[in-house]
Amino acid sequence: MTATKTAGPTEGSTDEPFVHPALFYRGEEEYLDGTVPFIREGLKVGHPVAVAVPGPNLTLLRDSLGGDAASVHFLDMTDAGRNPGRIIPRVLRAFADAHTQTHVRIIGEPIWAGRSSVEYPACVQHEALINPAFEGRDLTILCPYDAERLDEDVLTDAYATHPVTISGGSRSTSPSFAPGQIVDRYNRPLPEAPATAEPQHFGVDELPVVRRFAVARGAELGLSGVRLDDLALAVAELTTNSVVHGGGFGSLRIWAGDSQVVCEVRDRGQLNDPLAGRRPAARDQRGGRGLLLVHTVADLVRIHTGAEGTAIRFYLGGC
Repeated sequence: MTATKTAGPTEGSTDEPFVHPALFYRGEEEYLDGTVPFIREGLKVGHPVAVAVPGPNLTLLRDSLGGDAASVHFLDMTDAGRNPGRIIPRVLRAFADAHTQTHVRIIGEPIWAGRSSVEYPACVQHEALINPAFEGRDLTILCPYDAERLDEDVLTDAYATHPVTISGGSRSTSPSFAPGQIVDRYNRPLPEAPATAEPQHFGVDELPVVRRFAVARGAELGLSGVRLDDLALAVAELTTNSVVHGGGFGSLRIWAGDSQVVCEVRDRGQLNDPLAGRRPAARDQRGGRGLLLVHTVADLVRIHTGAEGTAIRFYLGGC
């Protein structure tokens, strides 16, 4: 591993247009030292800059930037990135694709101390998938990690998902960068559904029945209004995918989680593209939007795929 002192995450990285460093910080001072110069250097040379971090850090950066904050696109990651599966298409690609004529700088902090163990596998897979999603793009995505509050396993994974790390002002090449291994490692079987969530089996003829069942059950569990509409949309997309791409049939379960409704669709198909559902759909694209729509409306999506088939589980709050 080589380490050098650096004034900013992009210094010495001109060989590759896409740069994806992890910033390990301890306390507010290190956080600001690693992010504010990155933002101001970008603004100085005319780079569009976006910041998508959790609310407290968002406020901290806004206040520290002063008048420069007006030139930065801010997003609260606890909202925009609540579901890690929508960060690439709805946050990172949305900003980068709007500025294709110049280098773009983004600070994205998708993993914070409040993330649950249920969310984390989707978070770390997202970090790994940033690399193939943006390979060759003229873009820097800086990802801060709170080294004081996050578990050691999370920091270890950050070395595997980022080719470069920054800590204490020193920039290093990661000795364990292996994003593909992370995607595979966290492709784990999902925890068992409650025994009370009996599977509703369906083929093409049962699609209307199973969709009505899901909406009725969602309403019983406390969903209403837009959230019930989101459930109906997600179930329609996933059950259609099962019939078209998953062997012609599947099963659906739905149950109450912690202040959430949880819905799972299983079929015999295999999801061989880890970036499926994470690419924005082209304007002239016909079909292929189902999983993207599920990621858009859900608070979390967990996926396991293997030789026996695929399970997609999504979570909706608001109940």
